[in-house]
Amino acid sequence: MQEKIKDIRTRLEQADRSELSGLLAFYEKDGRAGVTALLQRFQKKLEREEKEDARLWEMLSYERTYSEYGAICGIDEAGRGPLAGPVAAGAVILPKGCTIRYLNDSKQLSEKMREQLYDEIMEKAVAVGVGLVSPARIDEINILQATYEAMRKAIAQLAVKPDLLLVDAVTIPDVPVRQVPIIKGDAKSLSIAAASVIAKVTRDRLMLEYDKEMPEYGFAGHKGYGSAAHIQALKTYGPSAIHRRTFIKNFVGDPMQRE
Repeated sequence: MQEKIKDIRTRLEQADRSELSGLLAFYEKDGRAGVTALLQRFQKKLEREEKEDARLWEMLSYERTYSEYGAICGIDEAGRGPLAGPVAAGAVILPKGCTIRYLNDSKQLSEKMREQLYDEIMEKAVAVGVGLVSPARIDEINILQATYEAMRKAIAQLAVKPDLLLVDAVTIPDVPVRQVPIIKGDAKSLSIAAASVIAKVTRDRLMLEYDKEMPEYGFAGHKGYGSAAHIQALKTYGPSAIHRRTFIKNFVGDPMQRE
């Protein structure tokens, strides 16, 4: 008696990756159209998983290159470009050989996926640090220096002292730890990608809180970036306490000159 298609589907769904390849080969002899469709679906799933394995292997290339260092820390920022809100930096030390599937540059991920990965990073990481620098401080020292300050704060928050920093694109001044700046590092290093997600989710959650206090600006939707709706709200209501005054001159003039 032939096995029911629904039972075959259940076996395929419950199989781990080591078993799945053998099951696909086993059921190839079953010529029913429903089974063939199942096999094609699970074959594509297996291929996606293998592709993800290869991507993760590449994402750990810098961690392998510098494996002689003990605690390798990824550093990245979120929020350099918005008109409002702080700039945030994340610092993450992952365990040696740690893989987090589908972890990537936070800009390449959906909000739902970022939230899921945030929880997994927080669970698996050896240490996580976050640094925030306010809009007023950004206006005072400029966004680049504020970004460096946020990164230094994130490093200082780590419960474990890093031996090496993998940094997205920049070299952070006044940090007495060896640094490796990596262009587009959030897409090339798993540690930097983890820091990218931590920084992005932290900042986005903060902007949601600001939205509750100042709903007229729509911070929940644009997170402070210069969308058409945000610019219109800025012109209608004027700058809020969290707007970066040096960033909004082109839209409402220079508020600092009027004080």
